Amino acid sequence: APVSFMSGIAGQYFKQFGLVVAAAVLFSLLVARLITPMMAAYLMRPVPPADHEGGLVMRAYVRVLKATLRVRYLTLVAGLVLFGASIYATSKLPTGFIPDEDTSRVVISAELPTGSKLETTRKVTDSIVAAIRTQPEVKSVFVLGGTSPTGQLEVRRAAVTVVLQPKSERTVTQKQMKSILAEKVANIPDLRAWFVNERGERELSFSILSRDGEALATAASQIESALRTQPGFFNVASRAAMDRPEIRVVPKLDRASNLGVSPDQIAETVRVATLGDVGANLAKFTAGDRLVPIRVQIEESARADMQRLETLRMTSSSGKAIPLSAVADISFGRGPSSIDRFDRERRAEIGADLVKGFALGTAREKFDETVKELQLPRGVRVQATGDAEIQDEVASGFITAMGTGLMIVLGLLILLFGSVFQPITILLSLPLSFGGVVAALLATNNPVSMPVYIGLLMLMGIVTKNAIMLVDFAVEEEARGTDRITALLEAGRKRARPIVMTTIAMAAGMLPSAYAVGEGGEFRAPMAIAVIGGLLVSTVLSLVFVPSFYTVMDDLSRLTSWIIGHFVGAADEDDGGEDLEPRPAQGPVRISGKELHSTPPKVPPPGP
Repeated sequence: APVSFMSGIAGQYFKQFGLVVAAAVLFSLLVARLITPMMAAYLMRPVPPADHEGGLVMRAYVRVLKATLRVRYLTLVAGLVLFGASIYATSKLPTGFIPDEDTSRVVISAELPTGSKLETTRKVTDSIVAAIRTQPEVKSVFVLGGTSPTGQLEVRRAAVTVVLQPKSERTVTQKQMKSILAEKVANIPDLRAWFVNERGERELSFSILSRDGEALATAASQIESALRTQPGFFNVASRAAMDRPEIRVVPKLDRASNLGVSPDQIAETVRVATLGDVGANLAKFTAGDRLVPIRVQIEESARADMQRLETLRMTSSSGKAIPLSAVADISFGRGPSSIDRFDRERRAEIGADLVKGFALGTAREKFDETVKELQLPRGVRVQATGDAEIQDEVASGFITAMGTGLMIVLGLLILLFGSVFQPITILLSLPLSFGGVVAALLATNNPVSMPVYIGLLMLMGIVTKNAIMLVDFAVEEEARGTDRITALLEAGRKRARPIVMTTIAMAAGMLPSAYAVGEGGEFRAPMAIAVIGGLLVSTVLSLVFVPSFYTVMDDLSRLTSWIIGHFVGAADEDDGGEDLEPRPAQGPVRISGKELHSTPPKVPPPGP
């Protein structure tokens, strides 16, 4: 349930998972308590009693269990060592946000130099399509010109969507196709192109922030050049504010003041000539019941003609016509086409695509090492964005949800068992599953990603259930007068079969997902692999370690009771339980300052 309240982008993925699992488990409880007993009453038939000792595997397990119970403290140490080794092994695992999915679709963001016209964009994108269509795995190509994949409108940008043949009909993965298409597109001149995912983000993206525009441009150029030399990165591009050619009109303030021309007049003259006047000042043309504004401006070709611009006329305060060149300097220059800001600082974004097998976490470490080696200008800082930023959010949100869930489980178990120590025994079984998760991910070369976190949340419930079955049976047996060791041996013998059956059924049900069958199956595969590995290892270790943990916690419980008993004292003893009814008050009783008199009720004599 706490998973359903995770915030941020990560919460959008975990919310549905938490709600569905909580509702499904609630209904499974109703089925187990109502429908299953009814079906068992009508469908089950008597069977011959099974061998008390069980088969060869069960006898071997009981012998191992007896041996571990004899050295229970050594078994506890071994369990802690296994847990420590599992935690250490997690540092060897790469990390990511979402696994590389094969959805048979690749999106390319294309960008031309500043100042390019729509006609040029059309020609270049036609070249992109021609180069891509030479690949037999490509089914179709769709180009949306004049916009980026995220909807940024600009005539020099284009979004190219490449639809591949179904996954079952090609031998090349979508990740490999990206590298192939990148080589084909790289041969097209005057083009920058990169891939974006389903969320419009690059695989790796960082923001470079600074209040100094020149320092920002220098830092972005340095980082971009350094990343191009690093293995594992390709299509490295900086989305910094690119300069474009412009005509600059700088007023001659002294001359203009002498001639009676204000800077506002100069700006208005240039604006009306190039863009036209504002809507309120435009003349209107009557077309039926509509008034159509008439915008007047000079020819487009004249905007780049310096002589035509210099001869633009304006009226001085004395009523004389003065050319623009008399009150302003007109020259060519370069300036930013746009300025992107974040927290009131200028921002440039560095992005890169990653080769197959290069996880996001490893790429981030390599990026940080590269930036540290550079001498960036003063006042420039780097901040993770996109999937790199969400990756940190997922990890922190998962830790919060897992911690909250464990606290709720611990509180409920304390209420149900009436003890603090045995619920701790149950929760100690959770770390035993980490080793299986790590081993399964290492064997399949999968990074720790968001589906793996979902799998760990599922394991939390399943592993806890296995431990509860063992501990609850042992507690019940001890309540019947059975000694502790015998109760634990019986718990292992009687509960091992249903625990193993549950594990096998769960692992078998996860196998299709682990094979990543179908389009987009790569998202489900890491979750299934983590659950299968964690289940198999935790089942074996729980059956061996939980009974030993039980005895250690039981010893600790008795020791704590003995210590507290010296301070609190022994419990009050009753008089044998003969008089369980409240006795009548003897003598006066004072209530709210008033004295009441009460006498024992008269008891009638016994009958014949």
